Amino acid sequence: MHFAILAGEPSGDLLGAGLMQALRARHHDVSFLGVGGPLMQAQGLDSLVPFERFAINGFRQPFVRFPELLRIFRHLRDAIIEFAPDAFIGVDFNVFNLLLERALKRRGVRTVHYVSPSVYAWRRGRLKRIRHSTDLMLTLFPFEAPLYHSRGVAAVFVGHPLADEILGPGDRDVARAALALRGQPLIAVLPGSRQSEVAMLGPIFVQTMAIFLSLYPSARFVIACIDDATRASLNNLVTAHGLSAETTLITGHVRHVMTAADAVLVKSGTATLEAMLLERPMVVAYRLGRLTAMVLRRLLRTPHVALPNILAGRALVPELLQDAATPQALAAALGRVLAPEQDVLMAAFRAQATQLRRGASEGAATAVLNLVAQEKM
Repeated sequence: MHFAILAGEPSGDLLGAGLMQALRARHHDVSFLGVGGPLMQAQGLDSLVPFERFAINGFRQPFVRFPELLRIFRHLRDAIIEFAPDAFIGVDFNVFNLLLERALKRRGVRTVHYVSPSVYAWRRGRLKRIRHSTDLMLTLFPFEAPLYHSRGVAAVFVGHPLADEILGPGDRDVARAALALRGQPLIAVLPGSRQSEVAMLGPIFVQTMAIFLSLYPSARFVIACIDDATRASLNNLVTAHGLSAETTLITGHVRHVMTAADAVLVKSGTATLEAMLLERPMVVAYRLGRLTAMVLRRLLRTPHVALPNILAGRALVPELLQDAATPQALAAALGRVLAPEQDVLMAAFRAQATQLRRGASEGAATAVLNLVAQEKM
């Protein structure tokens, strides 16, 4: 058997590698052609384009690099058609992969998309276009597959790889010792991975820390930074607010930082899922530019943005968005989530983890092979 597969981001490289490993476990003679990072290449991917060519940031770069991306698109389309794979698998990287899937499907190639766009939250009109692009959608969350089924798109819920990877809360004391952290309480602060997010939330989170410290003088903070540039900008904010003695900044090691903490102040996103799997109380915040927020508010189709709340269908953890995300409100919410009676919350977190822990890579491989088998019948 042979498959074409494309991932354009590090998170997709991890997902793609897991799927490739699971497929190879079923068929030892399987071959892979496409685009992927070092993890996928280690699984035997013949990569047609350097992974770094897909590093695209912001809104402007896709327009500036459009001629180059179009050349890559055509090259991949033609190479994959010549390869005649049993199926093409687009791993996340939604805009590029869905366009490529549509072009390939028109030419008779079976297509699979692994990781649904957030159609449950906004722009549900995309479902019609997705139906023309993919023969099978593999979803990470249970509420996504029924939405696709209602619009005539085949979809299989395979579970979330993070839930397979994070099997429990981890040892708080061991994590603190490894990172040389102390404090009671110890608050993990995660303002985001993109510079725009850090610029928007960083000052608010640091002000929140200052207010929280005035209420809990023994508190300490650990900020997880995605890279050295982010660390430098956040360190300037911490210093300006006189919090250097109470704050440790760490580049990388995000999961260890959360494991060490008593509670997490976090930007809405995948990190909220990690905090839930680690069974850490959290306060979730998000801010956008005013114009962007106005547009998104009209498109949003879900009452919640934090993944634990979306999974629960209710406000399981506090989420403060836009104007509600003030330092005063965030500090007060942090104080509330530190309450010792957390049995109900932890039970809800464990139930969500069980729901997502399904062996995602193996489930995805099974779904792909079933699709191929149907085609050959």
